[in-house]
Amino acid sequence: MKLLTKIVKLLTKTKPDMKTITKLFLFAGMFIAVAGIFFSSCTKEGPQGASGTNGKNGVDANETCKQCHAPSMVDRVATEFEMSKHSWGVAEFEEAGNGACTSCHSQKGFIYVCQNNVPSTFTLTAGKYVNDYTPDAANQFGAIGCWTCHSSLHTTYGVADLAFTTTAPVSMTMWAGASGKDINLPADSGVSNMCAKCHQPRPITLGYDPTGRVLNYDDLKNNPSSIAYDSTLGNGNTGVKPSYRLGVHYGTVGAIYAGVGGIEFPGLSYSNSPHTTQAACPQCHMASPMTGIAGGHSFSMRNSKETPLGASTTWNFNGCNVTGCHADIPIDKNTPKWATTRANIKLLLDNLANKINDIGQGHKILHADATSANLWAGIATGNWDGYLDFYDAASNPGGYWKLTTTPKFPTLTNAQLGAIINFQLCLREYSLGIHNTSYTTALLTNSINALP
Repeated sequence: MKLLTKIVKLLTKTKPDMKTITKLFLFAGMFIAVAGIFFSSCTKEGPQGASGTNGKNGVDANETCKQCHAPSMVDRVATEFEMSKHSWGVAEFEEAGNGACTSCHSQKGFIYVCQNNVPSTFTLTAGKYVNDYTPDAANQFGAIGCWTCHSSLHTTYGVADLAFTTTAPVSMTMWAGASGKDINLPADSGVSNMCAKCHQPRPITLGYDPTGRVLNYDDLKNNPSSIAYDSTLGNGNTGVKPSYRLGVHYGTVGAIYAGVGGIEFPGLSYSNSPHTTQAACPQCHMASPMTGIAGGHSFSMRNSKETPLGASTTWNFNGCNVTGCHADIPIDKNTPKWATTRANIKLLLDNLANKINDIGQGHKILHADATSANLWAGIATGNWDGYLDFYDAASNPGGYWKLTTTPKFPTLTNAQLGAIINFQLCLREYSLGIHNTSYTTALLTNSINALP
């Protein structure tokens, strides 16, 4: 401290001489040396402390991407998907902008109705019932692809990206969202519900009713002898309006698989096969390893593109013959659980078709097509496709039946219309009863017995 005081006094001299300046440098040097010794003793290192917690490693984006974008993952899936009808057989281009179809025939439409919980009800608007199950106009396009079923892709860049767009129970649009008519397939956390969201039958509306309300299906079974269409009334009818496409569209498998939605005439009790609760669509339709073009993301059970089911084909049974299912007695196309079941259902379809065709009193009611254009060729003996042999200038110009000119389409009772609907449901579910043997057998048997 004395040293510092002397330095200050020297600095405060008015005119320091050379002797004073020399002393100043001497004192300053001494001060620096003393300060160095002082501070050196203050900063002496102590014992090493405990190690801190390691920080979290950063994520290498390239490595994360490669977990999926590798030959064993996305490249393989994309190649398999090229074999799928979801890739090459969906009419997303011709249906783009068609609100009634794009909820299933477009990627954007499907995602929209799922994420917005769009109901399958009908609302009376300006005097006419309008189907609410429609995406908005900005979401009525897009080819079916990866994002259709996995709409969370490229959001977390982790396993959560592969979450399904929906697994919720499906309110049936055929029944206009009626209570108790939900499709709910619980196996494998409900993933089959996503399939059934599109693979479900469509509603039949009353063409002669100016409001366009949905057909009362319960009335068909409760009042079987009532008239659904009267050939003598023409436009005075208030019920269904027969046409080439009168029916429930194509995707009937979801309803049959779940055991709901058919016209349940009395007779055999309605029950479900074990598949309904114990199996999921991907288990069989995405079975691994693939057999030719069957399995994986082709979603196909058979190793052929358009070969009729009745013809020789190779099947992929890898998903059937697993532990807990048919591993003890493996399934192949010759085993009774497969061959006999399908033969029995085919016989029931043939018998019901004969009774439906008898309504025409000399000419068949059902439309037949033995070409590959018929997705259901070979399922029934007559190569029926579920349409009616009705004149349609665009779709069936050679059709026999007409509404107002000869030959007039015959009168239909409720029982006859219900039988036609059940025939379509069981024909177009595509598996000849494999999806749900019990329910299919009851629907067909009771429909046959409901007709004279």
